[in-house]
Amino acid sequence: MADDVNDGKTKAEQQAADDQDMNFGRVDSQYTGDDIQVLEGLEAVRRRPAMYIGGTDSKGLHHLFTEVSDNAIDEALAGHCNRIDVVLHADKSLSVRDNGRGIPVDINKDKGISGVELALTVLHAGGKFDSGSYKVSSGLHGVGVSCVNACAEWLTVDVWRTGKRHRIGFKRGETTDPLHVAGKADEGEKGTLVRWKADNTIFDTIEYDPEIIEKRLRELAYLNKEVTLTFTNERDVEPGQEPVAKIFHFERGLAELVEHLNETKDPIHKALYFGGHRDNIVVEVAMQYNLGFMETILSFANMINTPMGGTQLSGFKTAATRVINNYARKSGAIKEKDASLSGDDVREGLTAVISVKLPNPQFESQTKVRLTNVEVEGVVNSIVGEKLAEYLEENPNVAKRVVEKALTSQRAREAARKAADLVKRQSALESYSMPGKLADCSERDPSKCELFLVEGDSAGGPAKQGRDRRTQAVLPLRGKIINVGKARLDKVLENEEIRAMITALGTGIDFGSDSENGNGNGNGVGDEEIAAPEKKKGAYDLSKLRYHKIIVMTDADVDGDHIRTLLLTFFWLYMRPLVEEGYVYIAQPPLYCVKAGKDQRFYAKDESERDNILKGLRSKKDVQVTRFKGLGEMNAEDLEDTTMREGSRKLARVQIEDALDAQEMFDILMSVKVEPRRDFIVKHAKDVLDVDWHG
Repeated sequence: MADDVNDGKTKAEQQAADDQDMNFGRVDSQYTGDDIQVLEGLEAVRRRPAMYIGGTDSKGLHHLFTEVSDNAIDEALAGHCNRIDVVLHADKSLSVRDNGRGIPVDINKDKGISGVELALTVLHAGGKFDSGSYKVSSGLHGVGVSCVNACAEWLTVDVWRTGKRHRIGFKRGETTDPLHVAGKADEGEKGTLVRWKADNTIFDTIEYDPEIIEKRLRELAYLNKEVTLTFTNERDVEPGQEPVAKIFHFERGLAELVEHLNETKDPIHKALYFGGHRDNIVVEVAMQYNLGFMETILSFANMINTPMGGTQLSGFKTAATRVINNYARKSGAIKEKDASLSGDDVREGLTAVISVKLPNPQFESQTKVRLTNVEVEGVVNSIVGEKLAEYLEENPNVAKRVVEKALTSQRAREAARKAADLVKRQSALESYSMPGKLADCSERDPSKCELFLVEGDSAGGPAKQGRDRRTQAVLPLRGKIINVGKARLDKVLENEEIRAMITALGTGIDFGSDSENGNGNGNGVGDEEIAAPEKKKGAYDLSKLRYHKIIVMTDADVDGDHIRTLLLTFFWLYMRPLVEEGYVYIAQPPLYCVKAGKDQRFYAKDESERDNILKGLRSKKDVQVTRFKGLGEMNAEDLEDTTMREGSRKLARVQIEDALDAQEMFDILMSVKVEPRRDFIVKHAKDVLDVDWHG
């Protein structure tokens, strides 16, 4: 009988195979003391590199560069280095040279080997565990440069120290060229040069991306205005050309970074920079308001970007809200009976960078996404409060514009809140309040449900017919939604299509909250959140998401690309967790259908794929090629086969590799300011390989 057969096996044979699979991992041999192994030297890193550098993919490869460059920056933080040179060599090796003190070459009394060999061959060996050699450092684990050595096919270190040039060499973590004097150092010459080639038996690729290296060097240059960093790419030089070093040096530091972030916006004043230090904590802040509606705040701790902020960000937000409210009341802009400005109102249109340097940074996790040192919040709160209040008093015209902008934001936010509450109340009625044109699915488990956002009512009909009614819902969108990058939230919520999406998804939107992220008490929780913890999530609640796949399905043409970009902009600005958690997908509808005879049908996403299909059908007669001008021209069968049915469709998940780069791109393409968009188009016009001229 058919039930007794599985891939050619009898039921008994299949059961035996299943039992064997279930027993995978069992070991019959004895387990004794002799089985306990001690991995000497760097063998542990070579066996499990992902535990130390995060992976063996491109990200892990570039982490090697981060470790070595951070060591050089630590010399700058200690006040002994003002230049760092990075070279990507033609043989795919990478080198980092600094003019710091140089890794010690004298013999370590405890281990009996030189300091440089100890640092390169022993885990948790370094000069950063006490404050004697480094008061501030980005790395305190002592595994960085030794991990680089372990993951390198070969590595050499040159040290200019005590008037001599010392050299030592390694292969796959083992010392192969003992420390020796390789020559004399020029007068006053000092520093360290580390050069390595990644081991291709460990990494999936050993191809460094120059853009990633340049981005990190540029960031370090903004954060360390006293340091000059250079990058020379010898690998990608055209024949007959000489490599040219790119220089990264910003005399005004964070102020120039803020101006760079605001290039796509209209600032209302010159960038403000101030700093201070207290209790061994150094604080630097740059800030600038623009005419836009979104806040962009970056936070760093010891040169490490903390994307989720932490105590330094809490202190800044609390101080900024307090100072601007105090000024507004003192100037009469806010009357005694009027409500105070919320933090969201104060930060509308604000671009800021907060950088702190401290002896013993504590982070929420190994990925260092949030700073948790409680003492930092009070220090930042105090310094920002003093300096910002002083600036507002000395610049009354700027202060007046900032307060007026916050008051306008307060009125608009209240209108938006009422509109959002209306949508939220409608959503509470669930199926009875769903948009009329939504064809919902019957399944109620969100992890099994998909929502197709379809361009145009004409395409909505075939999509509804071709879907799996049990798990797939379809919401047709008429025309192009409002560009949320150019509109304030109250105007956004007047758009019928956006309201329909908000209601269908069920999460609400992130329109801010009245509570602050900090109150100066060091715990990162504001007073209002303590009093009303139910407000902590604001209006957005990801747990109420009704579909775990949100699939944007637009035409394969320029208009479809534009609609898709408008939708992604909305998700990015008002429903960002959908993107961050991987719930947003892009459908890949075909552009061509190739029919051969009565029964054969093939689909192609572009001309190249179409031509390859036609080559394989040369012997066939009655071959017809159809170009779909839009989803509306595809029948239900076409949509089901190519775009909706699992197994035969192609989906692209929207992922964010770098939030700052993503924000910058949205600003360029979708903001009010035209010039950056025009410059971007002119710069990249020649890079476009596929332009849709059909309209």
